Order: sequence, then structure tokens, then C-alpha cells
Amino acid sequence: MSAPHFDAIIVGLGAMGSQAAAHLARRGARVLGLDRFAPPHAWGSSHGRSRIIREAYFEDPRYVPLVQRALENWRALEAETGVRLLRTTGGLCYGPPDGSLVRGARLSAQAHDLPHELLDAAVLRARYPQFRVEDDWVGVLEPRAGMLDPERAIGTALRVAVAHGARLHLDTPVLRWRQEGDGVAVDTAMGTHRAAQLVLAGGMWMRELLPELALPLTVQRNVVYWFTPAREDAAFAPERCPVFLGEIAPGRLWYGFPDTGDGFKVGLHHHGPVTEPHALDRTVRPEEIAALRALLGRWIPWANGPFREAAVCTYTTTPDEHFIIDRHPLADRVWVASPCSGHGFKFASAIGEVLADLVTGGQSRFDLSPFAIGRYS
Repeated sequence: MSAPHFDAIIVGLGAMGSQAAAHLARRGARVLGLDRFAPPHAWGSSHGRSRIIREAYFEDPRYVPLVQRALENWRALEAETGVRLLRTTGGLCYGPPDGSLVRGARLSAQAHDLPHELLDAAVLRARYPQFRVEDDWVGVLEPRAGMLDPERAIGTALRVAVAHGARLHLDTPVLRWRQEGDGVAVDTAMGTHRAAQLVLAGGMWMRELLPELALPLTVQRNVVYWFTPAREDAAFAPERCPVFLGEIAPGRLWYGFPDTGDGFKVGLHHHGPVTEPHALDRTVRPEEIAALRALLGRWIPWANGPFREAAVCTYTTTPDEHFIIDRHPLADRVWVASPCSGHGFKFASAIGEVLADLVTGGQSRFDLSPFAIGRYS
């Protein structure tokens, strides 16, 4: 068999795939990127103009080293390109002290000696009067948290990849792939491409790309909303309002962003119905807006001004809500890098580097055991 034309083919050029393409191309690898759309786009999980990045990781302290590396890599990408991707606003997790959010954020902060403050309800009200809190609630404030621009980040990474020689075929759905001898072949409507290795980072289309594994992945429809604040005193400016997560009922989390010029953005975390990629309902209905507005009226009334817009995105979620980053158990030249269960974008710059390490050397310096595909297959 003739040598593969590419060192790596990357399927899916969203958060993880775009970064993998950039990291591999920088190293001189011959890279082909394939995407069914033309990223950055609004048809998956990586849009909406902002994503939170935070270190006091309530989900699991094991994520902290990875997000710290991601922060370094986002800053390095900014320095390399001159494009601003990250804005530091501070980050607030608040709710009952024994709730999963605050308890988990404190655990990560303490385990990794992260700079943070524990604020009681009185201090929360004095420092952030935008938020209504119950008398027994507390907040964990971390100074290094902030917000990323997902569309700009993906576009910047893809430009870096192309500048270093990567080839991108956009609007090109993958029909099938297979391992052949010492390489892989990927079929599209435009033809077959071959490479030494394959990275699958297809987001909510991963079940279609991996039917042989029957992974227990669910695609969830989620909506984010933008409102013009009801007050005009800059209470929601980035200098006065951190990015936040709040546990407003047991196990019910919401999140939001300061107003950087296009309104105050807010959404519920893991709240939407399960759907299928090709059946995703992208229409946001009046009753959905009204339900979110009712929550604003109760918990952040200063933000409850005119509705501006809403957008639908998807979470592709594993049963334990941890990522999958691993070698395919049946094809040793294929790497699986998805899904990310609604909390993955912040890590993309580090996961792209991890994938480049796996493709070029077969191992990573990070502990990837929590993300092993074997826990499902």
C-alpha cells in the first residue's frame, strides 16, 4: 500500500478539532480537516459569542491541571496572532453551601490551592447587588476566571492551521471511515482521503461516526438568552459583574455573562430535552423566553429588561458527564475526542495539544483515565 497522503485527518473542526489542527500543523504534520459545515458556525455546540473559563472546577478537581494548561494556551494563541480571545472578569459560583456547585468549587480550589474567596450572603449582596441570594447561601469567587469568544477562537485556530500548511475541506460531511493496514481511509462525497491517523471530533454527530461502539451519548437541546439590562448604571459591565454559575434549586444550575455590548447573557445548564442532530428544533418559543424571564425576575431583576435574542445549542453528553478522549478500542490509528457534555469549550486549547501529542507520540502528560472510552465500550 502506498504511504498515506496525510499524517492526520481531523473530522470535525469545532472547538477540539480546530485546536488539534493548529497544534499538529505547527509541528509540521500534514493535516487534512473535514467538517460538514463551515466553522465557525451556529449548527453545533461552539457558538453564542461567549464561553466561561474557570479553574475552581466544581465538576471534578482532576480537570484543574487541564484547564490551567488551557489558560496558558489561550494566552499563547492570543500572543501568536494578536487576536483577543479571553477576557478576565472573575468568576462566581453561588448557592447553598452543601450544594453540588459550591461544594465542588471549594473542593477544587482547596485541592489545587487556587486563589479564591468564600463570600457569605451579606458580602455577596454588598459586593454584587445584581444577584438575589438566600440568607444561607455562599459564593466562591475566583479572580482568574473569565470569558472566551468561541467563534473567534475557532476561526483563529483554523487560520493558524492553514498558515502552517493544513488543508481544510469545509461543507464536506464524512460518509464513512475505515482502518486499512498502516493507515485510515475517510470517504466523503468528494472522494476518499487517506492518512496515517484519524481524529474524530464530531460533537453531536459522534454516534453516526462511531456506530460500531454504540456509545451511550445523548444530544440535548439548550437555549441561551440575551436581555438588555433593566438598569442603566453599568451594573452588568465586565468590571462590575463576573461570569457566574448559580445553583438556584437543588441540582438546577444556571450561568451567565456580563454585558460586553450585546446584552446580558444567561442560560440554564443541562436543562433541555434530548433530541437528535437532524431533528434539532432551533426555534425558541415565547413560553421559553417567559420561563427564563421569570427566573430573572426572581433572582437577577436588574437584568430583566427588554429581550434581545436567543440561540439554540447542543450538549452531547456521556452518562457521567465526563469527556471521552481515547484511542478507538477497535482501531488503533483512530482517536476519539468527543463529546464534552456541555462544559468542554474552555479546555479546547489544551485538548488540541493533547490530541497532537497522542497522534505524534501516542501518549499525553495529562491523566486521561477519567476520559477512557472503555468505561462505556
